[in-house]
Amino acid sequence: MSQQAQSCRYTYQTSEGSHQGHYLYWPSACPDAPLLVCVHGLTRNARDFDILAQSLTDHYRVICPDIAGRGDSERLRTPALYGYPLYVGQMQQCLQHLMLKYQVTEFDWVGTSMGGLIGMMLAAQPVCPLRKLVINDVGFFIPKASLERLSGYVGKGTDFADLAAVEVYLREVAATFGPLTDAQWQHLARYSVELSNGRYRLRYDPAIAQAFVGVTPEDVDLSAIWQLVQLETLLIRGGDSDLLLRETAQTMAAQAHVTLVEFPGIGHAPALMARDQIRAIRHFLGCR
Repeated sequence: MSQQAQSCRYTYQTSEGSHQGHYLYWPSACPDAPLLVCVHGLTRNARDFDILAQSLTDHYRVICPDIAGRGDSERLRTPALYGYPLYVGQMQQCLQHLMLKYQVTEFDWVGTSMGGLIGMMLAAQPVCPLRKLVINDVGFFIPKASLERLSGYVGKGTDFADLAAVEVYLREVAATFGPLTDAQWQHLARYSVELSNGRYRLRYDPAIAQAFVGVTPEDVDLSAIWQLVQLETLLIRGGDSDLLLRETAQTMAAQAHVTLVEFPGIGHAPALMARDQIRAIRHFLGCR
């Protein structure tokens, strides 16, 4: 890739004290371009958005944070704290940091799965600096079957001998991301792991899996939160998604401020690397 992201850190507070958060900053040719924040899914990290971010730097300065325990953001000492209250608090503090550093008052937001839920929760608050919202393959209703699928692999099989083994693993557990090219799978493999004692380990804290331990998955209904969201929203759905059901997506899209785009042959969640997916996001965000 011709353009390089800058690695940035900030401090945020939690109930166990201060932590170092991390984000990638993709500069724009226009120094006063608006800011777009892209937030990853449950076990992923900021590098998932490399292709999307670079494609948007003609219009935006792009910020890609690592949520606590993922990528280059510090892991928590208390695994029980991994959850949406902490993630939302972290992102609120991250946005405050960005406001001061870049002298802005509002942001657009792209969130995949967990990142979409964080965006939804921020947008539901009375005072919200978000302007436009892109939610990638998640909605107000999450069926227990999809949570059971997630609990089957989160925190497991996180140690590999080489990058080839990482790629094989990802092609299996992330097959629903869509028909990626070999280069895209290799990109995901390279940035999904870190080298530790001669072994490759996935770049997330396995302790995030404790949220599933001893818990019988049940349907999750966030309709009370979604009802408070009034931002102009692009809802992206993988046509075969088991997490964002078609019925849920259609219910959300019945609202005047929501535009629904579906991509057939893809499950949870579209990787936002394909040209048609990027094109849909650019159109919604007004990138001409």
